[in-house]
Formats: sequence, C-alpha cells, structure tokens
Amino acid sequence: MNALTTEKLINICPLGKLSNIEKYVQPLNEQMPIFDITTLLRIRHFISQLAHESAQFNYVEEIASGKAYDTGRLAARLGNTPEADGDGQKYKGRGLIQITGHDNYEQCSLALFGDMRLLDHPELLELPENAAKSAAWYWKEHNLNAYADKDDIMTITRKINGGYNGIDSRKAFYQRAKQQIV
Repeated sequence: MNALTTEKLINICPLGKLSNIEKYVQPLNEQMPIFDITTLLRIRHFISQLAHESAQFNYVEEIASGKAYDTGRLAARLGNTPEADGDGQKYKGRGLIQITGHDNYEQCSLALFGDMRLLDHPELLELPENAAKSAAWYWKEHNLNAYADKDDIMTITRKINGGYNGIDSRKAFYQRAKQQIV
C-alpha cells in the first residue's frame, strides 16, 4: 500500500492546488522507498518539509530571481562563478527541496542521472518525477533519515534551510502529517 494519497496530501496542505498535489503522489510513493524514507517518522518529516519548501506543492522553482546567488560569498559557496554572468539565476532553487547553486546541481545530476544534464537543463528539476527524486536524494544525501528517526525537526530544518526559516510553518505541516500518515 502506498503511504501517500491525494487526500492525505490535501489534508496536510490545505492551500495546495489539487492539480499540483495529484501529480506528485505517484512520484513520491516511487522515490521514498528507493531513498529509505520508509518509516512513519521519516515520511511525516519528509512530507512536512516538502510542504513548506514548495509552498504546499504549488512551486518547484524558487519565486525569487536567483540574482542573490550570482555574485559574492553566497555565490562562491554554491559553486557559482564570481562574475555577474547569470549563473545565480540559472541555478536558483528548483525541486520540492530546492536544489540551489552550480555545485548542488552538479552533485544532484551525477547522483540521479550519472551525467551533467542538470547543468545544461536545470529546469528538468521542475518535472514531477525529478522534483520528487531530487528531494529524496537530497534527504538521503544529508542523512536526514537519522534526524527524522530522532523526531528532530529543528536539525532537519537547519540542514535543509541553513537556519530556521519557516519553522512554525514546518511544525504545523508536521502536526497535520502526523494525523494523516498513520
């Protein structure tokens, strides 16, 4: 039996558009077992973080332009060039957990496809299957199952966000996930 259904995701994400939520149910159910997101705690934490990161499955591309990632220290940390050449915009956040920056796109591309296709076509992370797969990959790559097993929403949030941005929202999604994913 699949852990997720459209009804469950709608109840977790009441402001999510039905048409958006429907297209992620199957890819998430396919990808979670591949990346060992298989226990109730893991699934609940994973889905609640995705709900926040994607604004309730409504966005798989960062709303901001990505210009902040084009030059300066943040750009360098993400592996973008120091010149104002548009790579910040090209490699802005995409996917259900927003993969951001040249180096993250490169690592994700190698892990998921065995090649560099995401560097040439970053928009591929906007496709439902790839958005779900990249999120599950990121989760496993950053050892987030271990923190989900400890029910540690603070560390999970910090490892995804770099801080505690949206922590109240993430906690609210988690409470709804606890009611729906049983």
